[in-house]
Amino acid sequence: MNKTFTLLFLGCLAFGANAQTTIQTPTAQAFGKIDQSDLELKGCEFEKDANAEILFDKAGVYFDTNYNIVTDRHKRIKIFNDNGKSEANIRIEYYSANRIENISGLQAETINSNNGIPEITKIDKKQIFTEIVDKYRSAIVFSFPNVKPGSVIEFKYHLTSTSIGDFPDWYFQSHLPTRYSELGTNIPDVLDYKRLENVHYPYVVDKTNSSNMHIQALVNIPSLHDEPFMGSRDDNSERILFQLVSIKPTMGMIHTFSDTWNKVGQNWADDDDFGGQINRKLNGEEAIISKAKSLKTDDEKIAYVFNTVKNTLKWDEYNARYANDGTVKVWEKKIGNSAEINLILTHLLKKSGIKAYPMLVSTHNHGRVNPAYPNSYQFNSTVAYIPVDSNKYYVLDASNKYNIYNQVPTNFLNSFGLSVNKDDKIYELKFLDDQAPVRQVVLINAEIKPDGKMNGLADISSFSYNRINYIKKYKTDGEKKYLDYIRDDNNNLKIAAVAFENMEVDTLPLRQKMDFNLDLTGSDDNYIYFNSNLFTDLKKNPFLNENRVTDIDFGYKDNYSITGIFKLPAGFKVDALPKNITMMIPDKSIVFRRMVAEQDGSLMIRLTVDFKQSMYFKENYPEFREFYKKMYEMLNEQVVLKKS
Repeated sequence: MNKTFTLLFLGCLAFGANAQTTIQTPTAQAFGKIDQSDLELKGCEFEKDANAEILFDKAGVYFDTNYNIVTDRHKRIKIFNDNGKSEANIRIEYYSANRIENISGLQAETINSNNGIPEITKIDKKQIFTEIVDKYRSAIVFSFPNVKPGSVIEFKYHLTSTSIGDFPDWYFQSHLPTRYSELGTNIPDVLDYKRLENVHYPYVVDKTNSSNMHIQALVNIPSLHDEPFMGSRDDNSERILFQLVSIKPTMGMIHTFSDTWNKVGQNWADDDDFGGQINRKLNGEEAIISKAKSLKTDDEKIAYVFNTVKNTLKWDEYNARYANDGTVKVWEKKIGNSAEINLILTHLLKKSGIKAYPMLVSTHNHGRVNPAYPNSYQFNSTVAYIPVDSNKYYVLDASNKYNIYNQVPTNFLNSFGLSVNKDDKIYELKFLDDQAPVRQVVLINAEIKPDGKMNGLADISSFSYNRINYIKKYKTDGEKKYLDYIRDDNNNLKIAAVAFENMEVDTLPLRQKMDFNLDLTGSDDNYIYFNSNLFTDLKKNPFLNENRVTDIDFGYKDNYSITGIFKLPAGFKVDALPKNITMMIPDKSIVFRRMVAEQDGSLMIRLTVDFKQSMYFKENYPEFREFYKKMYEMLNEQVVLKKS
C-alpha cells in the first residue's frame, strides 16, 4: 500500500514537472511574427552577461523528388547591447562547385520596437553578396540594417545539396546562448544514416510528427565560452553528426556506404587537385633535387628540401585540403594555401629519393578527427608525411615558417591524419602525437642585497615545442613586447639585456641569457621576501574556474625545471623556508617537486613539474583543479629573511 502510494505520488510530481516544462518551453515562430516580450527582452534569462541571444535556431531537413537534400533554416537573434551588434554580420559558406550546394530563398530583416509596435526593416537584396572563397566554395555575405541594442534580427533560406552523402550536421550550441534549437529530419526508408550524437542536455522535444518529420529540440543551451587549453569549439559543442551507411532500394541489392578510411584515401589519391598534383614538374626544380641528392643522409635531404620550400613560398593564411590554383602556378607566384605548399614539398621530397606522401590533417581549431566516422570533411589541411620505420615518422608543414622538419606541428597533435600512399595503395589513419617530454630549464644565479633588491643572471634553455614558441613570439612581437611578456606584468623586474644562442639551429635548444634586477616587494628594514619562480609561465594559475565544460588539451607533455641559487645578504638570516615536498595528482600524471637547501650563505631552490600526459578530460576537472591550486601555492611560496 505504501509502495503504491509512493509511486502514485512520484508520478504526480513527474506529471507536474512535465506540465510545467511544457508551459515554459520556448519555441520558434513564423518569419516576421514576434512576441512583444521578445521585443522588450533586456537580457538572457539563463546567461545574464550575454551580449546577444539566439532566440531560436530551427532547421528542417528533407529530400525532394530527385533525392536532393533540402535544408530549410530559420534563425532569430536578440541584440542586447553594442557589443552584440557584430552578430548582425552574417556569412554562410557552401560548396558551390558544380552546384553541389545551392542557397535560395534568402530573406532577412531587422525588427525594432517603435512605441511598442514591431517595426520591420527588410534587407535590400542589393546588399546581399556572393563571395568566391575558392574554386570549390562560395559564401553568402550580408549585414542587417538599422541594428541597435534591443533589435531582433532574423533570416531564413533554403540550402539544397545534390549529394546524399552530405547530410548536414546540426550544432545545438554556439558562441551565443540559445533559448531554443530544433532539428527536424525526414529521411526516406531507402536511406540509412548513422547518427553520432554528442548531446548531454535532455531533449524537450523528441518525436515524429504527422508529416513523418523527426523533431529533436533543446532549450536554454549556454554559450560555449573559451577556456584555457580547450580543443575546438565543434568538438565540445552539443551536436548531431550524420553519415550515410546504405541505400536500400525497393527492388534490388542494398548498396552499403560504410566508408572505410581506405576508400576515403583512394578517392583523394585520384583527385586531380590532390593526388594529381604530386607529379607535376616545377620550373627550376632540377637544382633543388640535385642538391638534395648530393647530401649523405635522408635527414639532411629532408631538412634541406623542407627549409627550401618553407623559405621560398609564402602561406596565404588559408588551410586547405586541396590545391586551388595548382602547384605549378603557386610555385611561380611564390604564394599558396597549405595544401599547395605541402603538395609541392611532397613532390620535391619524392623526386629527391625520399618516400613521402601527402596526408590529410585537421588543425586544432577545426577539431579532432573521429576514427569511427570515415569522412574527408573532418580534415581541413594537408601536410607531407614520411614514414621512417614502424615507430618513427615525420609530419611536415612548410606553410608555417616556425615549424621544423622532424617534429609534428602542435596544430595537429592529439588527432589523426590520413596518409595517402597511392604508390603502394595504402591509405591509413595515423594518430599524431609526441611522446617525448618537452623540457624547459631555467637557471638563476642571483644575489639578494640588504636593501631588498635582487640582481642576477637568468639562463633559459627551451627545447622542442617550447623552443619554437619562444622564437615565434620574439620574431613576431619584437624585443620590447617580448621582454614585457617575459616580465609577465611584473614592473619591479628589470631586464637589462637578452642574448640568444642557437636561434637558427633547429637541432639545438634555444638559450636565452638575461641580466636582471628585481625590487622585492613587501620588504622593509627588518624583513625581505622573495620566491624563486622567475622567468617561467607558471606564475598564474589558468584553472581558477570552479567548473569546466571542455577537455584540457596541452598538446604535448611539458617538463619544467627551475633552479635558483641565491646569495643571502649580510646581516640577514632565514626566518621561513619552504619545505621539501613531492606532490602528485591522484592518477600520478603530474608530479611536482620542490627541493630546498641552505649552505655557506646561499640558498638553493629547485622546482620541477613533470607532465606525463598531454590531455585531461573534463570529467576529472575537480581533482585536476584542486591539484593545480595546491601546486601554484607551492610554486609561489615565499622565502622570508629576517634581519639578525
